[in-house]
Amino acid sequence: MSDLQLKTLATRHVPVRYLEGGSGEPLVYLHGAGGITAADPLLAALAQTHHVYAPLIPGYGDSEEAPEIRDMLDFTLHTWDVVGALGLKDPILVGHSMGGMIAAEMAAIAPNDVSRLALLAPMGLWLDDHPIPDMFALLPYELPQYLFHDPVAGAALMGARQGMADPEFLKAFLIQNARQMGMAGRILFPIPERGLSERLYRIKAKTVVAWGESDRLIPPVYARAFVDAIAGAERVMAPQAGHMLGWEQTAAVVQAVGRL
Repeated sequence: MSDLQLKTLATRHVPVRYLEGGSGEPLVYLHGAGGITAADPLLAALAQTHHVYAPLIPGYGDSEEAPEIRDMLDFTLHTWDVVGALGLKDPILVGHSMGGMIAAEMAAIAPNDVSRLALLAPMGLWLDDHPIPDMFALLPYELPQYLFHDPVAGAALMGARQGMADPEFLKAFLIQNARQMGMAGRILFPIPERGLSERLYRIKAKTVVAWGESDRLIPPVYARAFVDAIAGAERVMAPQAGHMLGWEQTAAVVQAVGRL
């Protein structure tokens, strides 16, 4: 199976929508605050060598919201429930941005159940000297400059240009974004820090931390902070890539995951 298919899985709290495709070792991919679709180039690339499962956080895409998932522990345990319901044991765990924050928490809470971990520009830490921009205050046309090494190409990818000119596109974006960011805000607002720094030492997994050299949302200095906190972690910097390094430097990210 190579094409990613959208499926539904029952969990304790809510039916979970997830993308599945590819063949090989099982890999669970946790998306960032912007969500994910089957068109994501990194998912397609990972599915060439792995059996990929990419669950949507409740409230994303066409999935149901889950008001009972309220804090970091709830998000973490819910995602472990998803892994269990999929029948997976010790899959490669990959998380981008907010998904990286959740993946790191999963590996810290259950260190004996995660042996391979890839964190792609994860959230979860806060450095006073390097504050992270308030993503909840950004409008569509502002996002590319924070997310991409090449904001012009990034805007074309996101459809942000047409969003500026098309009121209906902007309306749809704001409605979807409000729903998704309302869920994400439970662990990211007002700042994306929920004490992860005190738990990273518990991670036993072989860990790769990948970062775009041009990340303007979460500065690359955070890569060093994660690597310093996780025993044996390896840092991989992707040139000519911003926060969306899986879009801009897909091959480099696949290669980083392949180091696990």
